[in-house]
Amino acid sequence: MKYKDYYDTLGIKRDATEAEIKSAYRKMARKYHPDVNKTKEAEEKFKEINEAYEVLGDKQKRSRYDSLGANWQGGADYTPPPGFENFNFGGGQGYQQFNFNGQDMGGFSDFFSSLFGDMMGAGASSGARGGFSGFDFGDMGGAQQAYTRRGTSSRRTSQTKSEDLDVTKTLNVTAKDLFSSDPITVKFNDMRKCTQCPGGGGYCQACGGTGIINENKSLKVKLPKEVKEGQKIRLKGEGKVDAYGQKGDLYLIITPKDSEYEIKGSDLTKEVEITPPEAVLGCKKEIQTLHGKFTIKIPAMTSTGKSLRLKELGLPKKSGGFGNLNAKIKIVLPEKLSQKEIDLYKQLLKTS
Repeated sequence: MKYKDYYDTLGIKRDATEAEIKSAYRKMARKYHPDVNKTKEAEEKFKEINEAYEVLGDKQKRSRYDSLGANWQGGADYTPPPGFENFNFGGGQGYQQFNFNGQDMGGFSDFFSSLFGDMMGAGASSGARGGFSGFDFGDMGGAQQAYTRRGTSSRRTSQTKSEDLDVTKTLNVTAKDLFSSDPITVKFNDMRKCTQCPGGGGYCQACGGTGIINENKSLKVKLPKEVKEGQKIRLKGEGKVDAYGQKGDLYLIITPKDSEYEIKGSDLTKEVEITPPEAVLGCKKEIQTLHGKFTIKIPAMTSTGKSLRLKELGLPKKSGGFGNLNAKIKIVLPEKLSQKEIDLYKQLLKTS
């Protein structure tokens, strides 16, 4: 699912006061209310505004939301903290629904449900506002609104020892990472449900009452030789931890990502730039490789896209030795040409 930036939705800063949050909500609600703005886009925007206010207008929900940290970007891939992913808010008893003049507008997002499903049941949060409760739209020129809640308790799939505790993440690696025999450092954000308290704003030394423990982890990972895109590396015991102390595994999906090299198994491809005269007449070029600097000979009449294979200058192989490095030729023009050079090109054009 995607992370939702509720502060951005209401157009406010993360340190906004309660009064500023309410003021921003009133202003945007007037603009996008379905009885005022009839467009489909406004309808969706109004639902987003209400969801943002449901969170930021409630101290307990805002505290839990803020515990995720301020480094998230709206639309970024988001994985619910362990223990929160099983809340069902998509239908049936306990899910909240928007209703305007008899028209069903659907419920809260999956992102909201994953964080606050446990707080939306009866008595779960005395400060839960239930959408528009306590908000006066009387100054909107008679616009009518209604908000209904179906059911009073959230439905949660029971959490047992058999729940999936494994975690899967993408690991971007460079050619340099794969070339080195030393383990690489992998850093990531680890979120999990607090096992010391149920959340809800009470005192908790572990999570501060938010119900979520959020910390940065750093692991050393040894990359296998001749790694392939999509290959998984298993780190035992580095996944989620349940209430019984059982630990899942962390799976890292390898994704080669390098601005200088194209990686394919133990072979590498690197672009080598030459000028038009060098392409026609041939030349020697010094290039930087993972094995050091080497001088290669580029033959005359070499076209863009042609590759020169340099043996044993690639990545380590399982069987021993190294793969190859393909020097892919790219003809480039100088950024600036003198008048003499331009005249020579004109003469050349006439003879072609």
